[in-house]
Amino acid sequence: MRTRAGGRARAAAGLVAAGLLWAAAGLGAAPAAGAEGQQGNALAESATVVPVQSTGPAEKRFNLVFLGDGYTASEMGEFRADVEKHLNVLWSTEPFASYRSYINVWAVETPSADSGVDCDPDLDAPRRDTALDMGFWGGCDAESVQRLLTMDDTKAKAAADRVPGATAANRQIVGLAHSGTYGGAGGTYATASGGNSLSSLITPHEIGHSLGRLQDEYDYYQRGVPGGRYADGEPASAHHTLLTERQMRERRAKWWRWLGEESASGGRIGRYEGGMYSTKGVWRPSAHSMMKTLGYPFDQVEREVMTHAIAAKVNLVQDHTPNDAPLGADRTVWVDTLHPTGGELDVSWRLDGRPLPGTDGLRSLDLRRYAGHGTKPHRLTATVTDPTPFVRDPALRGSAALTRTVTWTVDPSVTTAPAPVAAEFAGHTATGAPVGASSVVYADTTHPVRGVPRVSWAVDGRPVANPGNDRDLDLRALRLRPGSHTVTARVAGTGPSPATRLAWTVDATPAAVAYNLSEPLRTVHRPGRPVEYVYDGPFTMKLTGKDDRDGYVVTQFRVDGDGWFTYFGWPTDAGAPFRFSPGGTVIDGLVYGKLGRPRAVPWDDATPDYGTHTVEYRSVDAAGNTGPAKRFLVTLRPPQ
Repeated sequence: MRTRAGGRARAAAGLVAAGLLWAAAGLGAAPAAGAEGQQGNALAESATVVPVQSTGPAEKRFNLVFLGDGYTASEMGEFRADVEKHLNVLWSTEPFASYRSYINVWAVETPSADSGVDCDPDLDAPRRDTALDMGFWGGCDAESVQRLLTMDDTKAKAAADRVPGATAANRQIVGLAHSGTYGGAGGTYATASGGNSLSSLITPHEIGHSLGRLQDEYDYYQRGVPGGRYADGEPASAHHTLLTERQMRERRAKWWRWLGEESASGGRIGRYEGGMYSTKGVWRPSAHSMMKTLGYPFDQVEREVMTHAIAAKVNLVQDHTPNDAPLGADRTVWVDTLHPTGGELDVSWRLDGRPLPGTDGLRSLDLRRYAGHGTKPHRLTATVTDPTPFVRDPALRGSAALTRTVTWTVDPSVTTAPAPVAAEFAGHTATGAPVGASSVVYADTTHPVRGVPRVSWAVDGRPVANPGNDRDLDLRALRLRPGSHTVTARVAGTGPSPATRLAWTVDATPAAVAYNLSEPLRTVHRPGRPVEYVYDGPFTMKLTGKDDRDGYVVTQFRVDGDGWFTYFGWPTDAGAPFRFSPGGTVIDGLVYGKLGRPRAVPWDDATPDYGTHTVEYRSVDAAGNTGPAKRFLVTLRPPQ
């Protein structure tokens, strides 16, 4: 399908984000050279780059760049709040939660003369003077659709180019419009309205398209119209197939490694009909997931793809002992690695192809213990691997994204010249904000030519054991009690100077979450059972998260053990409660709030699920703590 915007053709790859958005290869036609290019340069000069999260040099990280449009200078506080909400929803979603330490986040502030964006919500709405020329209807094109929210490519690129070290190869641009109207787009860039109830859920979905090359799992192309039967051959998509479960297992194809497991997005990993805009003839792994229904997480198949895609944007080996010439056997060899928030990387050492005992996990190796004898040169390798359980495909595990090997030639005849280096800390987890109780905290050191600096760890002043890799401390393994804790790292044998001691505050208390329901017919309290609310028709639920620290709190719920669903209010109003009903509520061709078995589109099974249901709810705070699930019962009585 093609649309027109600003008189220039624009290619559309398909509908995105629950059928509300268009996925375009580029969000906006390329302006002609000359005056518009000069405007892009002027914009770049006036843009202010604000680091939101810095985990390392931009050229060595995956850079997420938020651009704001339609926010005036006095409304920049609203832009920052919108960025925070989008970001915290992203951090509550795997695999971004486990790999947030691979990602730098930037907000590029480009104040607009007018508040709002063009053609919002209708074509006859005012045209506004904004920095990035964002507009609904594909840039105010009557032949387009209202929900297509685009921005000027040249201006967006000029603003994003203000982030030093971030390039088209290592960044993802997300443009936020100062609007409460639902809309956006995905592709090379992603856009979303900053203030709509569902807009923060668009960001991970669109990154799924642009970064992971994931396809939509919608069984429709036009909202409210079934998509018909899939008529092509076996899809290239990793999460669509024509194969049966038996064929997948026999051929070891598609998601055969995940079949039968409980899906991260609800139900079981199996074979569900519909996807790629077709209602029949093609199958997906889960009943619903991020790429089908906004609010649910990525399932295991999508999560594996996204884990590989994120890791492919960085290098597991950040630095290492130079290997462009033979090394002496009288020195220390080292590798500096990345440090996932959700786990530790493995490092294995081999000398002439043989594993070196007792070295697994070490980031530095004193060759005097292993290669200091004899006269022949040796071949030394260090292999860094990400053992994440999110990846099962050996081809992905063995790829450069998740496995890196460094090789040195060690020549005992070479003498290493003295080069005094003080043992102190180099890179480390940022200390300026609290870390979550399930995070991995890291502290890299300098690299003396001889000897290996040792890092010792303590929690609240008490030493803690940290066998193996002493550069990482997995806080999850410590099972910290709720409250605030202090974690310290010290280079062993050194004094208390700032260069040899680090300290972090650990937030081990999840955010609180409360629910508020509409008035029930009656409330039932029974010993040993959750409280039960009885209704004879639709009811509403509002979730409110509250934390003792700054940061947007994400709240989630699930019904009858289905997938966790991010609470967003109601599609038409972020401040309104979520509405449950026996058959769900149809809004612009999609179905929301069906009690019991979810229903996404009008042609899904609309059989009402009366009876008693379990509703669980929980929170995810800004530090990444996921609170314990609490629950209540709700009984929906059938009509008498």
